[in-house]
Amino acid sequence: MYRILRFFLFLLPPESAHHVSVKLIKVFIKIPILNLFLRSTKDDPKLERKLFGLTFSNPIGLAAGFDKNAVFFEEMGEIGFGFVEIGTVTPMPQEGNAKPRLFRLKSDSAIINRMGFNNDGAIEIEKRLAKRKKNGLIVGGNIGKNKWTPNDEANEDYLKVFAELYPHVDYFAINVSSPNTENLRALQDKTPLKHLLQQISFLNIQLGNPKPILLKIAPDLTNDQLDDIVEIAHSLSLDGIIATNTTISRSGLNTSEKKVGQIGQGGLSGMPLKNRSTEVIRYLHQRLDSKVPIIGVGGIHSAADAIEKLDAGASLIQLYTGFIYEGPGLLQEIKKQLLERG
Repeated sequence: MYRILRFFLFLLPPESAHHVSVKLIKVFIKIPILNLFLRSTKDDPKLERKLFGLTFSNPIGLAAGFDKNAVFFEEMGEIGFGFVEIGTVTPMPQEGNAKPRLFRLKSDSAIINRMGFNNDGAIEIEKRLAKRKKNGLIVGGNIGKNKWTPNDEANEDYLKVFAELYPHVDYFAINVSSPNTENLRALQDKTPLKHLLQQISFLNIQLGNPKPILLKIAPDLTNDQLDDIVEIAHSLSLDGIIATNTTISRSGLNTSEKKVGQIGQGGLSGMPLKNRSTEVIRYLHQRLDSKVPIIGVGGIHSAADAIEKLDAGASLIQLYTGFIYEGPGLLQEIKKQLLERG
């Protein structure tokens, strides 16, 4: 059924298709007959994972960027995700980059986006999160800075969002790796990153009930830069790493160079990212001595792709582009294979 629906959705511009998909999910979930196509059965206890002091009903999450404004995360839990990461959330609302800013590369099962942290801002999103149901769904808050905030003042933005969302999310993902906010990735350099994480960790303790803090990194880091991440993770007792965000690389694509050039800048996600994200996961896992859990994300379009990430060292996985191309059935396929593996 999803392939038929996808055919019609893909006739629409990608950003329009996303908004239509969200509305359809909300409608389907509420209608008894239609929700049979979406609503997931209760997860087998064998799929449960315990990490960061949290209990995940299954290891499959929805990556940040899909529900930027925390408007349908609970519906995604009903579809079968074990956790949903909302955001990226910034202190003030911002529209993001000019449209069009989302593009499909169908022959590569990929997407290029330069959304630019479009979101409703921390205050409005906090109000929605305050109404979340206590149904066992783990919700993460992916946080960033406003585009007009210079890097030397960025820490204040992160601290503001952290404090605002703190009462209502189960963990935080610190996003310094999006390629779509100018100069943001410079915050991944060792000195500013360590300073940022130290300040967040101090605030986390001050607020009284520390939440897990995870760092989301880019796939384009060199091994030396990854070694810096490892050193920071150990020295600051980081709770976890999310590997990886989208890539600025355009190598090995089936889509013509002309079309890719016409699209322009943005982060690439989907199948072309699969191998690199797995390489990063494996590299980090080996150097972290399994002491810092990794959430693997990038190019998961099948159960085999998910298992590859887990075998490389990921403890949990997240979907985004694979979910768009393969639909809700991908979750059940992954769960089935995990249970068969034992």
